[in-house]
Amino acid sequence: MGLVFGDIETSPIYTLTVIFLLTRPTEAHVIGVLSLIVWTLIILVTLEYAWLAMSLGKKGEGGTIVLKEILVPLLKSSRNVAFVTILAYIGTSFLIGDGVITPAISILSAVEGMRIIPAFENIGQGTIMFISGLIAIALFSVQSKGIEKITWVFGPIMVLWFLSIAFSGVASIFYTPSVLKAINPYYGIKFLLDNGITGFFVLSEVILCATGGEALYADMGHLGREPILKAWRFVFLALVLNYLGQGAFIIRNPGSTNVLFQMINQQASLLYIPFLILSITATIIASQAMISGMFSIVYQGITTRIMPMLKIDYTSGLLKSQIYISTVNWALLISVLFMIALFKESSSLAAAYGLAVTGTMSITGIMMTSIFYHRKQISKAVISLFITFVDLTFLLSNSYKIPHGGYWSVVIAAIIFSLIVIFTSGQKRLYELMSPTKIDDFLKQYNDIYASENKISGTALFFSRDINRIPQYISLIMFKNNIIYENNIFVSIARLESPFEVESSFGKELAKGLKVFEIKVGYMEVIDVARILKEKGIYEKTIFYGLEDIFSNNMMWKIFSVIKKLSPSFVQFYRLPPEELHGVMSRFEM
Repeated sequence: MGLVFGDIETSPIYTLTVIFLLTRPTEAHVIGVLSLIVWTLIILVTLEYAWLAMSLGKKGEGGTIVLKEILVPLLKSSRNVAFVTILAYIGTSFLIGDGVITPAISILSAVEGMRIIPAFENIGQGTIMFISGLIAIALFSVQSKGIEKITWVFGPIMVLWFLSIAFSGVASIFYTPSVLKAINPYYGIKFLLDNGITGFFVLSEVILCATGGEALYADMGHLGREPILKAWRFVFLALVLNYLGQGAFIIRNPGSTNVLFQMINQQASLLYIPFLILSITATIIASQAMISGMFSIVYQGITTRIMPMLKIDYTSGLLKSQIYISTVNWALLISVLFMIALFKESSSLAAAYGLAVTGTMSITGIMMTSIFYHRKQISKAVISLFITFVDLTFLLSNSYKIPHGGYWSVVIAAIIFSLIVIFTSGQKRLYELMSPTKIDDFLKQYNDIYASENKISGTALFFSRDINRIPQYISLIMFKNNIIYENNIFVSIARLESPFEVESSFGKELAKGLKVFEIKVGYMEVIDVARILKEKGIYEKTIFYGLEDIFSNNMMWKIFSVIKKLSPSFVQFYRLPPEELHGVMSRFEM
């Protein structure tokens, strides 16, 4: 409840309010919009994510990168592999773009509920923004301490939130039971046909009810498929009842400007302030879920080598998924505060929200359809194709938001995508320039120098990604500087296609005094290299690793050089003992 549904649970605070800024609140329009909301939750969340996407996974793990890992082995054409890889990059970039807007709109919309309290009805928007900014700063400031101690209260609070909104929805439906007609998809289709282009653009706000649906699949690895599906049945019912109740309230009060809060205030004014506090707490939980999700996405990007290495702290001794990435945390906070200052009101932010979500959903739909097609699961492929068409329809309707602030989610996603492309291209180009030595040529020189030179007592470790192609820095140390230890071990860390798995073993002895130690890890695995070495009886005296100094006149490679300089080397990433480390610099012109 607290981790997976943090985003989708705050949608009722603002969804219907912003929809009826675009269309008149007549009874026919209300029932048509409610029908679209109900069927959006059924098609995009229940069918796309809860049923189809969650049937696809690796060791129970989900997400855009997992879909790529499943799909790539099924493809025969290298062009198709490149296309799917780019799609995965775009999907990851959109998710991060979404992560900037979610906390801003959730916190702002909840704090705006203060205006329903008589003493605060004239509170200025500047004060609302200031309070929202303080909540955001407080939330991001506690991330480094770890959230393990407070997440246990998230579940009960979310259950209370869903029960509250479901009960208020039922109470409102009781007075206007005609809204139950909205369960029939006929009214949604009729609304679209009757309202033409306006109805089409209303879809760009209807999608707000499903934002956070992608979390069902992305968080599958943390919690398992079954608990999420069972929780979704309860959450789906609570959301539908509340949306129907809000619709009933609008029919009775067509002039409503803040539907959920006005409905609660009218139903139980004595309970309004506790409900407001509950809603603000719920938006903080929604923001926390998104922040934790951002850490997971970036960590997945680092381990699959599509993002530069960043300093990672592990905040829990029990849960390896509890991580903190300071660079991501503070960049997110600055971005959230910028969004609050730029858009000022939640209704304005809603005009920018949804583009990134529909982009992610469309990419998920395309990749799922392709997987089912290649696996010859034709019935699922046909249903997935229909869902992808719905996703793309929503994406097209959200294009209307681009000039109204929607371009910000595109700008953020474009920046992330550009950094991924520059980093991955730069790494590939740099590897070509490094001109590693073939293992056979290396061993000839090694055997000669090992036999003739004085050796330093103890064990030296050398990090090398590919044992068959020895990095330049190792040849430089051994053959140019004549630094040879009695025991030399090449350590290779390889990524497995599965998310969680760790294997480590010695390979065959390459030569006298030269061994290979290989560590294979799942791409979401958090490992302690120093501990693994000790468990295998490796007590090194020194650790050598390579550093690259890049210079170039090309703007793209200049950016790549800055990224490399700002990101920690992999030895810092794996938290190796600093007193044993020796970095060897090589200069490259790109």
